[in-house]
Amino acid sequence: MTQLGLVQNKVVVVTGAGGGIGREIALAMAREGARVVVNDIGASVSGEGHSEGPAQQVANEIGALGAQAVANTDSVAEAASAARIVQCALDQFGRIDAVVNNAGILRDRFFHKMSVDEWDAVIKVHLYGAYHVSRAAAPHFKEQESGCYIHMTSTSGLVGNFGQANYAAAKLGIAALSKSIALDMQKFNVRSNCISPFAWSRMIGSIPTDTPEQQARVERIKQMTPAKIAPLAVALASDASQETNGQIFAVRNNEIFLMSQPRPVRSVHRGEGWTPQDVLSHALPALQSSYFGLDRSADVFSWDPI
Repeated sequence: MTQLGLVQNKVVVVTGAGGGIGREIALAMAREGARVVVNDIGASVSGEGHSEGPAQQVANEIGALGAQAVANTDSVAEAASAARIVQCALDQFGRIDAVVNNAGILRDRFFHKMSVDEWDAVIKVHLYGAYHVSRAAAPHFKEQESGCYIHMTSTSGLVGNFGQANYAAAKLGIAALSKSIALDMQKFNVRSNCISPFAWSRMIGSIPTDTPEQQARVERIKQMTPAKIAPLAVALASDASQETNGQIFAVRNNEIFLMSQPRPVRSVHRGEGWTPQDVLSHALPALQSSYFGLDRSADVFSWDPI
């Protein structure tokens, strides 16, 4: 008797699936029995260009596995085109069961130099894209009283990083979006979770390698292949993870982390209320020992991938 896959016969939309993490998730979903909409506009890392090739190539790879897939090249960044991605699933496979919001671009720039276009482009693909595709799927999830969202966030937003104000803002916004979806749609048996992936892909392929130390760092990062992210995504899409909702995970090579979410750390109280002077002389000094440092992702995840 053939063992059924974890997501057998589910229809899964994976955005940005023409390469890297998205490709690995699409392939892993297919290996576990899913029918996959492979969405990718075929653009460069910065979002320029358009090609049907990457999405179709991954769809062909899935077909070679004996599974079902369809390529889609609509953009996530606009409501109408994002709706066509979900409609593609309905037209080809008759339903939709999971959305993996993975599409993304980079326009890195230090904040004081960042242009409006660089800000808009990244927010549109990451945050608006996650919203548009999720929103298009939501009525179908509600009607069938089942569904699963998996969104890609980043420690650039959860912790911090240099030169990525646009990307960090979008990725932290996605974490909040995911939590709101989880709260609003739990009564319909719909789940929403985030993955913060550490993986070598073209989106981090521009890390400098000018010194031996930088070269050694890049070699360590290359251990964290996109394939390492896929098992968690498949598990979250399966019915066996019904108790997991509204969470943020990170994957770093062979490590899986549950990430914290903001909660009160410490408080001060003054019965007669506060003046600005009191805040300076009492409140801030009392709270200062619990301040968070200006950490970057690499400061928090400071050990080599294991």
